[in-house]
Amino acid sequence: MRILSIDGGGIRGIIPGKVLVVLEQKLQEISGKPEMRIADAFDLIAGTSTGGILTCLYLCPDKKTGRPKFSAKEAVGLYLQDGSKIFDLPTSRRFQSLGGFSDEKYSADAIEKVLKNYLGDLKLSDLCKPCLIPAYDITRRQAHFFNGANVAKNGSGWDFYLRDVARATSAAPTYFEPANVSASDQEIYPLVDGGVFANNPTMCACIEAFSLRPDLKLTDLKVLSLGTGNVEKPYQYSEAKNWGKISWAIPVLDIMMSGVSETVDFQLQQLFKSAGCSSQYLRLQLDFKDFPGVDSEMDNASQSNMSALEKAGKTLAHDSDAQLTTFARMLLES
Repeated sequence: MRILSIDGGGIRGIIPGKVLVVLEQKLQEISGKPEMRIADAFDLIAGTSTGGILTCLYLCPDKKTGRPKFSAKEAVGLYLQDGSKIFDLPTSRRFQSLGGFSDEKYSADAIEKVLKNYLGDLKLSDLCKPCLIPAYDITRRQAHFFNGANVAKNGSGWDFYLRDVARATSAAPTYFEPANVSASDQEIYPLVDGGVFANNPTMCACIEAFSLRPDLKLTDLKVLSLGTGNVEKPYQYSEAKNWGKISWAIPVLDIMMSGVSETVDFQLQQLFKSAGCSSQYLRLQLDFKDFPGVDSEMDNASQSNMSALEKAGKTLAHDSDAQLTTFARMLLES
């Protein structure tokens, strides 16, 4: 089973988005099929938060043809064209929310409008391929995984509009209010960003693969895992020792999301190494310290920063060219 997994990271989704533009081009060139899309090369796509939005776009079908609607270039275009609308912060909102401390920092109106524009009335059951998109249910206090398998197993009562799936997985605490979405059975699910427990959903995706295909072994998996940039912002002891709840709100979210991503990568590296198939797991991640012109904040959607993120993504793809080519061939051979 061929698996693509994409981390969360807000506007930094531009980075994996640009890498996948290059991968899609390679797949088209190697296969000789110019119509090939990312969805054609993978059997399962997983994504958290911004990665969940990209997952919906890659697997979104065209109503007329049933083929993937968006190319990789068109998918990342959501951020480049509409990122500044999603993370727009009027002066009145800035004072009202105190920068996200007294209320969510951004209104959800803009992101909901953008998602509806791209995804329309399509539902989870309409996707071209299986997916795994995590969110967290704050009322039931449990992880919530959006996937087609749940729809097939439990019926239409577990079907959701794709725009609601994307909204829920990207409802980052302090940035956006929780998503209050309903399934086809009208039951309400109050959900927040899946990054609170699975910012790197690659391990979850591998487990989902075994759930879909119980006959699989680890050596049957070919996994591409894409990060949105490794943040190494230091927090000094002299400052942190006196922090209370308010001061810890943003740093703890940052540390938690980075820590989860790094831990999952370490675990998978060791698993594939022990199974003797290290080449079948590829993790691409960049360090922001190598890109001094890029702001790693999840919500800096200024034109200059989005251009810098786009350039960083292209650089990551260029520096990983040999690995991407080898992996593209492996995907096509499967």
